[in-house]
Amino acid sequence: MYDIMHRMGLIMSNIGPNTIVDIGIVYYVLYRGYILIRDMRAKQLVKGIVLLVALIPISQIFELYMVEFILSNTFQVGLIALVIVFQPEIRKALEYLGRTSFTLSNVEKTNETSRKIIKEIISAITSLSRQKIGALIIFEKQIGLNDIIESGTVINANISSGLLINIFIPNTPLHDGAVIIKDYTIKAAGCFLPLTENNLLSKDIGTRHRAAIGMTERSDSIALIVSEETGYISYAVEGRLYRNIQNEEIESLLQSIYIENEKVNIIDKWRNRNEDKKR
Repeated sequence: MYDIMHRMGLIMSNIGPNTIVDIGIVYYVLYRGYILIRDMRAKQLVKGIVLLVALIPISQIFELYMVEFILSNTFQVGLIALVIVFQPEIRKALEYLGRTSFTLSNVEKTNETSRKIIKEIISAITSLSRQKIGALIIFEKQIGLNDIIESGTVINANISSGLLINIFIPNTPLHDGAVIIKDYTIKAAGCFLPLTENNLLSKDIGTRHRAAIGMTERSDSIALIVSEETGYISYAVEGRLYRNIQNEEIESLLQSIYIENEKVNIIDKWRNRNEDKKR
């Protein structure tokens, strides 16, 4: 007992401010890494890797030499394999680290103008929902979407309810694609988006919603979707889909983008929503 207390005393005596800061940084990095993995498709892969790591000492205990040999040699090239397997997740994590809070770049911002824009978008979305007209609107943020904009028809028009509704009217040239909005401008329409590769999504999620998820997986954009089958309004952010939201939620979402004193971390605000609205 004395020996244990003596060792603990030596350890405590060697802990200084630098050690505390060191531990704090490591804890924060590990915690943020856990949050990223938890919210990404890499979660299942990480579970598999942990299981394989746990099998090494088990194989040693039970003298399973062939299993131990295979696992040990596998992990010698594990770093390269991890980079290949986790390439989309690594890219997303690096983009996440490089993000800043929601800002509107190079635009003179006023809350009055922002509220007008929000009113126009809500009016368009609710009208499309009532008529069960499918729609997909992407809000560009820090990560540029020039490649997506170039896949459609460049518009560069001011945001208005009438224009948004007319774009998505069935059988018109631009209805079957996404609208890209940057700041106060409709940049393009009829844009093609990458579909999500997430195979765990429900089978009832259609192409429009899968495109919205795929776009938000590859950028920090936010997507608003109207279902042409049900008229339900949904949104996607960071690869997560939130379905059948109400007007108050749409307004809060748009305020977090446009109104300076309402800017919040949209993920933290919506992460605890009901599980039946998550994918």
